[in-house]
Amino acid sequence: MIKRAVTVLVLLLVAVVAGVAQSQITNEKDIPKPLTRILFVFDASQSMTGRWASDTKFNIATRLFSNLLDSLHDTPKLEVALRLYGHQRHYPPGDCYDTKLEVPFSNDNISRIKKVLRGISPKGISPIAFSLSEAATDFPPCDNCRNIVILITDGIEECDGDPCLVSAELQRQGIILKPFIVGIGRNFKEQFECVGTYFDARDEDEFRAALKVIISRALNPTTMQVNLLDIWGGATETNINMTLYDHVSGKVKYNLVHAMNAKGVPDTLEIDPLVIYDIVVHTIPPVRKDSIRLTSGIHNVVGIDAPQGFLAFRAVTNATLKNMPCIIRKTGSHETINVQQFDQVEKYLTGRYNAEILCLPRIVVDNIEIRQNHTTTVEIPRPGIAVVQTTTNGYGSLYLVNKEGLTWLYNMKDSPAHMETLYLQPGDYTVVFRSKYSTKTFYTIEKKFTVNPGQTTNVRLYE
Repeated sequence: MIKRAVTVLVLLLVAVVAGVAQSQITNEKDIPKPLTRILFVFDASQSMTGRWASDTKFNIATRLFSNLLDSLHDTPKLEVALRLYGHQRHYPPGDCYDTKLEVPFSNDNISRIKKVLRGISPKGISPIAFSLSEAATDFPPCDNCRNIVILITDGIEECDGDPCLVSAELQRQGIILKPFIVGIGRNFKEQFECVGTYFDARDEDEFRAALKVIISRALNPTTMQVNLLDIWGGATETNINMTLYDHVSGKVKYNLVHAMNAKGVPDTLEIDPLVIYDIVVHTIPPVRKDSIRLTSGIHNVVGIDAPQGFLAFRAVTNATLKNMPCIIRKTGSHETINVQQFDQVEKYLTGRYNAEILCLPRIVVDNIEIRQNHTTTVEIPRPGIAVVQTTTNGYGSLYLVNKEGLTWLYNMKDSPAHMETLYLQPGDYTVVFRSKYSTKTFYTIEKKFTVNPGQTTNVRLYE
């Protein structure tokens, strides 16, 4: 009967554990993927009426662009919009504010975009910088969106604006990712490479290919593997938080805890390839790698040096130091990189550190070496206990007695209990005290005592 009950209990525990694991897996699968929003900024200026192979540039670009839109039907987590410029005012004289969001973002607006393009007659000039600045308002607020601009043009800025500055500012604010530009008919790379990623389309085939590559980069998943390297160059470090920042905007894109997969190698991440990343690995102290550019459509491997070892503190058979803080600094630096509790084992990058243990008196240990996969233990003497008793409230301090004289350690509490229990390192001490009701300085009391390891010393200021 007992065996049967134990068996049932074990099976219940296994079921609970399996249920929790399944719940975690389900939650992982339920993490929502971002919505990709592509704004097409389309040139409808007068120059687009020029001949290009078999037809005008506008007609050919519209036809090929419409074919691309057809291929995007039923693409999940995708919305598109259309902004035109140069289509409302004739040249001459032209209008440097001639731009309009003709079709805003929605779930199913491809047929509407195609219809709008069929009714357009190119007529004006090219206010490219102003069009890009206006595009900032085309993207409704969204917490989990990728905002992409694709500019299709056959010319350069004609209104003294600076598309490069506008694009840089929109990226810095995190409104859009780095834009794509398709230049029709001739090479405008010199003018547009500062705006975004430029594609030259000297003929129809190159235009079609450029659109295909851009959409592939925008929509196809790209993977990345972060190798946290030990001192021998092996990708063995793991279980560390990593923050991936957008290098341009400085905004956090991903906050992740590094993991190894079932094969014991760093986990594969699906990640946005259009962002230039700065990665901060939150070791102690942190390490970072900046300006990481990913190649779309392939598996990218990023290596970051993060060799680590362990640091522990110990006092012989004494639990009273459990929550005592220890300040950790890199050797040669005054910057505090961590405050480690005495009973805690913590990982640090390999190297040398100084520790300041906030016992009484403080203990400073210099040049502690942290080695790969090794636990370095710092041991301090076993403390003793001093019970300081008074019969009245007052003002007093505790001092360490040494060869140089007295070193202040602690100001006594003005406590109604008239007693304090202090954990002190072995050594010689003195308490200097005056009752708060005494009006004469010479009524000060001094009491010397010695603390031995593991022993309690009673210090009575008034016998």
